[in-house]
Amino acid sequence: MIVYVRLFARARDLAGAAVLCVELPDGATIAELRCRLAADYPALSSLLRRSALAVGDEFAADSLVLSPQQEVALLPPVSGGEPEGPSQNSLALYQDQAGFLLPTA
Repeated sequence: MIVYVRLFARARDLAGAAVLCVELPDGATIAELRCRLAADYPALSSLLRRSALAVGDEFAADSLVLSPQQEVALLPPVSGGEPEGPSQNSLALYQDQAGFLLPTA
């Protein structure tokens, strides 16, 4: 099956692309996707261990089983920003015109 991985910030720089098309066996999990990305894009390896992955508008556990054609967002760790406010521990995504998920500002 094919899944699409949307990259942001340092992950995009290291992979040299904004979106990766990754082939995985049917029934593959987020953990298997992490392993495949590390094998196919060694420059991402250390960043993957510290990054969150999201499917839809939810963070995805490594045990989550992926579906064909699913889009996964790879969200590297960030620093800075305001320590206050309701969005401190939440992730907000929106879908652009092409159907990709993007983090809101």
